Amino acid sequence: MITSVTAAAPPRTLARRLLPLQIAMGLQGMLLWLPIEKLFMTQIGFDAASVGVMAAAYAAVVPLLEVPSGILADRWSRSWVMILATLALMISTLAGGLSTNVITYVVAAMILGIYFALSSGTVDSIVYDTVLEETGSSDLYEKWIGRVRTVESAALVISALAGGVLAEYTSARFTYFATIPLVGLAIIGFVWFHEPQLHKATERVSLASHVALTFRTMTREPAVLRVLLLVATAALLSQAVFEFGPLWLVALAAPAVVYGPYWAALVSTLGLGGLIVGKLNLDRRVMIVIMVAVPLAAALVLTWTRSLVVVIAAQIVLALLLAIIGIHAGKLLHDAVPSAIRAGVSSGAGTLSWMLFLPFSLAFGWVARENGVNWSGWMLAGAVVVVGVLLIVSIRAARRDGAALAEKAALAEKAARAEEGTRAEEAVGATGPSEELACRQLVELVADYLDGLLTQNVMADAEDHLAGCDGCTERTCSLEHVRGRAEVLRVPRLEAGVVDVIGEIEHGAFGIHAESGGHDLWIHGVDQVGESGAAHGSWRHAGGVEQMAEVGR
Repeated sequence: MITSVTAAAPPRTLARRLLPLQIAMGLQGMLLWLPIEKLFMTQIGFDAASVGVMAAAYAAVVPLLEVPSGILADRWSRSWVMILATLALMISTLAGGLSTNVITYVVAAMILGIYFALSSGTVDSIVYDTVLEETGSSDLYEKWIGRVRTVESAALVISALAGGVLAEYTSARFTYFATIPLVGLAIIGFVWFHEPQLHKATERVSLASHVALTFRTMTREPAVLRVLLLVATAALLSQAVFEFGPLWLVALAAPAVVYGPYWAALVSTLGLGGLIVGKLNLDRRVMIVIMVAVPLAAALVLTWTRSLVVVIAAQIVLALLLAIIGIHAGKLLHDAVPSAIRAGVSSGAGTLSWMLFLPFSLAFGWVARENGVNWSGWMLAGAVVVVGVLLIVSIRAARRDGAALAEKAALAEKAARAEEGTRAEEAVGATGPSEELACRQLVELVADYLDGLLTQNVMADAEDHLAGCDGCTERTCSLEHVRGRAEVLRVPRLEAGVVDVIGEIEHGAFGIHAESGGHDLWIHGVDQVGESGAAHGSWRHAGGVEQMAEVGR
C-alpha cells in the first residue's frame, strides 16, 4: 500500500486549481429556460398532474444510472464523466425546445435525468479530493464546495434574469435554443481542470469487487447508512421546492415578469447557503434547533397563505436552510468513506433521493390537482420533520464517534509511548547504564530523544554519544530540521494514496512522526533516498502492523 501525506497548500494554489472547475460549473448553470420552464410547459399542455408525471419520469431514469455512473467516475475519470453529463444536458435542452406536447417533453426530461445521474455526487467528490490532496485534510471542504455552489448559483441567477427578459422579447421556446452554446462551453473548463488522483491511488481491484465494496459500504455500515438517509431526504425536499415551488405562483396567477426574479432569488440560496455553512457550528444545540424549527415553520406557512410575497419568502428560507443542511450532510458522508468509492457512494445517496422522489412527486401532483397546491404543503412539512430527525441523529452520532476515536487515539498513543520507553530501557540495559550508546541503538531512540521522552540516564548517554559522534549528530540535526518544518502531518486515510513530506530526509534509519485517523504513524527503516528527497521504507502505526510506504516531497 502507498500511503500519502500532504502538507497544507497555500490558499492561492487551491484556488488556482479549482478555478477551471468553477468556470465550468458556472457555464453549466447558464440555463436560460429554467425560470420559465413551468410557463412553457403550460403552453404545450401540461397541468399539475402531468407536471408530477414528468418529474417522476426523469426521477425513474436517474436511479438506474446514478450508482453505475459514480463507479465509472471512480474507476475512469470524474472530469470526463462531467463532460458526458454536459453533453446530455445539451441534448435534453435541444429536445425540450423542439417539444410541442407533453409526451415529447417527457422524453426530453428523461434525457435530463441522464445528466442528473452523471453529475450527481461527482462534483462533490472532485472538490473533496482536491481539498484533501492539496491540504491533507477535509477541513476546507465546506468552504470550497460552498464557493463552487456560489458560482453555480450566481450563474443560475444571471440566467434566470436573462431568461425572463429573453422570453419576454422573443419566446419561451427560444430560451432553450439560446442555452445550448453557453452550456457547451463548460466542456472546455472540465478539460482544463487538473483532476485529483486520490481515487486511483489504491491498488486497482476488479469491477465486481469494486461494485460489491460500494454497495456493502452503503448498506452495511451504520455510520454511512445513517448519513446516506440524511443526504437523500434533504435532497428530496430541496428538489421538491425547486420542482413544485413555481406551482404556488401559478395558483396565485402571478404575472410572467415575477418568475425571473423569483427564480433568481430561489437559486441564489444555493450559493448563499454555501457561503454561510462554513461559518456555522452545526454541533451547537441552538443551531440544530434553528435548522429544524425554521424550515418546518416555512413549510407550514405554505399550507395556508394566499400572499404571493409570503409564499416567495417562505420558499427562499426553506431552500436556503436545506442548502446548508445538504452541504454539511455531504461532508459527513465524504468523511465516512474512502476516496476509491467516494463518487459511487455519493451517487448512491442521489439514487436513494430519486427513488424517494418518484412516489413523492406523483403524490404531490395528485394532491395539488385534487385539493389545491396549499394542501401539498403538508407533504413538505412532513419531509422537513424527517430531515430534522435524521439531522439530529447524525450530528449526535458524529459527535459520539469523534469522542470514541479520540479516546482510542489517546490509548494508542499511550501504548506506543510505553512500548518505546520499554525499548529504550532495554537498549540501555544491553550496554550497561554507563556505557556509551552505539549508533544503531541511538537510531532506535532518536525520535524519543527529540521529543524529550527518554529517562534522565538514557538522555545523558544519548547526549554523550552525540557529543563524540559527528555522523549521528549531523543526522539527528537533519531529522530535527525536517520535523520542525513538517510539524504534525495528518493523513485522513491510510488507504488514500499520496505522500509528501516538507524538507529532505538524509540517509539513515530515522522516522517522521505523523498522525492518521487518530493513530500514530512512524515512517521508519529508511533505506533509500532519491535526488528529489523521496525516501523509501516502511511505516508502523500504533498497533505495530508494518507495511511498505513511500515518502517524498
